[in-house]
Amino acid sequence: MSLDPTPPRSDDGRLLWSRSEELTGFEALMWRVEADPRMRSTVVIVETLDLEPDWDRFVAATDWASRVVPRFRERIVTPFLGAGTPHWALDPDFDLHYHVRRLRLPDGAGRDGLFTLAEQIAMTPLDPSRPLWEATLVGGLPDGGAALLFKLSHVLSDGMGLAQLLAGLHSRSREPMSDKPQPPPPSGPPATLSREVVRQVRSDLGLVGGAAKGLLGMAASLVRPDRAVRDVTAYLVSATRVLSPPPAPPLPVLADRSPSWRFRTLDVPFAELRAAGKSVGGSVNDAYVASLLGAFRRYSARRGDPLPPDRLMPVTLPVSIRREEHEPGGNHFAPARLSAPVGIVDPGVRVTEVRRRMKAALAEPALESIEIVSAGLARLPGAVVARFGGGATRSNDLQASNIPGLRGDAYLAGARIERSYPFAPLPGCAAMIAMVTHGDTCCVAANLDAASFADLEGFDQDLADGFAEVLALGARP
Repeated sequence: MSLDPTPPRSDDGRLLWSRSEELTGFEALMWRVEADPRMRSTVVIVETLDLEPDWDRFVAATDWASRVVPRFRERIVTPFLGAGTPHWALDPDFDLHYHVRRLRLPDGAGRDGLFTLAEQIAMTPLDPSRPLWEATLVGGLPDGGAALLFKLSHVLSDGMGLAQLLAGLHSRSREPMSDKPQPPPPSGPPATLSREVVRQVRSDLGLVGGAAKGLLGMAASLVRPDRAVRDVTAYLVSATRVLSPPPAPPLPVLADRSPSWRFRTLDVPFAELRAAGKSVGGSVNDAYVASLLGAFRRYSARRGDPLPPDRLMPVTLPVSIRREEHEPGGNHFAPARLSAPVGIVDPGVRVTEVRRRMKAALAEPALESIEIVSAGLARLPGAVVARFGGGATRSNDLQASNIPGLRGDAYLAGARIERSYPFAPLPGCAAMIAMVTHGDTCCVAANLDAASFADLEGFDQDLADGFAEVLALGARP
């Protein structure tokens, strides 16, 4: 799976990415739910590099990115008197020096030291009074290698939007590009009380207009009251399924929760994973999810709780609901909730069953109902929102995401990007595992709750074995 074309540019050379001033209801919900520290939506993308870039060139490239993408110079502003939804505004005190850092690993730290550092950076909260990102260049990797730790809030964008962003910012050449656009720093009117009040009223009227449009549509459907009642009932039943945790009970071995994150990675050949899914009528995503389930089955058995073949576990997968009218960037996804077949031993049967259940989840009439509900929830006090959000996610054992990536070579300030690992946040679940395709490799990045996984080294092996048994499907005659 490769990335779609990069975001278009405006006449002045800026990327047309996340230009809206308003947070969507879902983004506002993610922002408010961070009233609970365990619900922070911090993302860390670890890009390993074949060499350490020149520092001045790296800083210049980051400054350029902040001019090409104005969102990098914007912060979230709390609405007037705390009412309504937050919004984006230029940070009048933007300071690139704060956002760009440089560190060096101690001798011998190697790859393990890099991901230990990434864990610590991920668990340190972003400053909510500034733009929600940090870029740390890490030197001292073996053979002169380096890494970029790009830390940002999920409120900025979902995985698909971030993939679009990186496709637009990364170079296709090791040499500097003299012809790339050089827009000036973004500018805008200063925030004033009167402007904030007008903005809030306009936002509220927009919500009222949207509600009125929905009511008119409902009234029109009453031409056939029998059909309207049936359709509304079916939608409400679907919405209950979509918005509720999967009915499968969580795995007992993953019951504990903490605010501590641990990172694990695995590289998987893309062609082999695709062939494995295709061999039993499934997709890359079906094979990916089935591999994860195999790892969890193995881990539970090793920890003294072998699972019966019919055992299910609660899993949530974000699926893109981007439409043509959506601008690149931002968050446009819905949770597909599965009672996932973790107990099935045969990997081929497991892939097939995952596909069947995914098709049913994607066919839910109310799949996008989270956008409707979140618009109202986002206006509640942060503590209330955090309680709701935590209750909806803590019952999950696993959230899994599959993100398209770049298939060709990409460079950062003259260094070739060798791997890209997207560590997504842990919103109360035991594990958040994301996979991005980089070149011919699927980079699997697992963010694990340190309390849920008492044997992290053992899970490393279980993860490798879970993928190995699925990959073997593609090698069958």
